Amino acid sequence: MGVLTFADLLVIGGFRPSDVRLLRHQTIAPNGRTPFALWRDDLSAFEDYQAVQTIANRSKLAAPFWASFVASHGDTLFVGMYSARRSGSVAPERIDPLSGLSEGELGNENPDRYVTELLPDLAGYIGRLTIDWGPGLRSWVQRGDRKPKPILELRPEFKDPPYPGHSRLIIALSDVANLPVGWREVLRASRGVYLLTCPRTKEQYVGSACGENGFLGRWQSYLSNAHGGNIELKSREPSDYQVCILEVAGSSSTEYDIRALEGLWKLKLQSREMGLNRN
Repeated sequence: MGVLTFADLLVIGGFRPSDVRLLRHQTIAPNGRTPFALWRDDLSAFEDYQAVQTIANRSKLAAPFWASFVASHGDTLFVGMYSARRSGSVAPERIDPLSGLSEGELGNENPDRYVTELLPDLAGYIGRLTIDWGPGLRSWVQRGDRKPKPILELRPEFKDPPYPGHSRLIIALSDVANLPVGWREVLRASRGVYLLTCPRTKEQYVGSACGENGFLGRWQSYLSNAHGGNIELKSREPSDYQVCILEVAGSSSTEYDIRALEGLWKLKLQSREMGLNRN
């Protein structure tokens, strides 16, 4: 018996593969947000994002059904079967839920609006099934009856990985926008000292999170302006820094206490002499 493909699953589910378009949402917005995170955290916002498409994609999307997938940590994850019907266009002022920018700012002139509805068919596979989309950056819209997509995995259930602990957390700053909700809550509730490492120059920056939103709020400030208000980082080209936590402050620690810890770590790592700290 050959490898089961997604087209085989469509037939089992009662669909004609030729009536289905496969959509792999893989765009990374300027704010670092991904369709996977949007789907995971806010399904209605994901569906609103999916329902607006450029005119250039109109012929590709002309089918009564869409099989939706999102790029997730290198995988192509199935997130539902949708009925789809083009209903008109949207104004340039419409705000894209993924990027937070207007269609005009994104350069989309009067994009198409589709009426979509999540179907119960194949719902048991949502968040569990991954397929092989194919090598390279293949077209994000493909026909269901062409280029068979082997099914790679059927997971017991969809769930976010557990938080690894402060001492084991090592991520890129761009990943902060897509962290699981549970991780964000842990980081929002924690304060202390962190380390940024520039992958381009190999330099380090020691910083501290003292505000009410903890590490999360501090790291989000870098995403908003690429430098977080730091003088030396302002003079550098934007970089996707690696970030990790050096020390977590106690719940009773004051801002003065955390600043003192920050100063100690600057001495330990010599980040003033051999890094990006200037104070």
